[in-house]
Amino acid sequence: MPLPQHDWDHHLDNPFVAEQLDYDRERERALALNMVSFLNTEQLAAYQCIVASVEEQDGKMFFLHGPGGTGKTYLYKTLCHKIRGGGGITLCVASSGIAALLLPGGRTSHSMFQIPVDGLTHTSSCSINKEGQRADMLRQVRLIIWDEVVMQHR
Repeated sequence: MPLPQHDWDHHLDNPFVAEQLDYDRERERALALNMVSFLNTEQLAAYQCIVASVEEQDGKMFFLHGPGGTGKTYLYKTLCHKIRGGGGITLCVASSGIAALLLPGGRTSHSMFQIPVDGLTHTSSCSINKEGQRADMLRQVRLIIWDEVVMQHR
């Protein structure tokens, strides 16, 4: 019988954290190592810069821009596997459901961050309770990959 991958007792009280750690770390590491070998020079430079920032907990933001087919999603997937392979939580979100499907464990930004969809006004805000389980999970996140962020309304 296979051995547990994580200490689930620590995360039983928060299903959001448990869901985000429900990955085979060895498989994630192997995927990341394989994918890194196929990055081009520009992708590798961005990858190294972002991974260094995550590991040093700098809290930096990066904006990747390029036309379709330049490998942005491939880089996002590589970063996701790298951080998850190290036991960190990576949230992969996108402004549209189609783009979210292309990311590992991807969700729409609306569902992940509880962004209201109907009846938006200039005073609308996300409805995440700062003492809730979702907020606790967000505090543990190491990396957020937000594809198509420019498509998101402010």
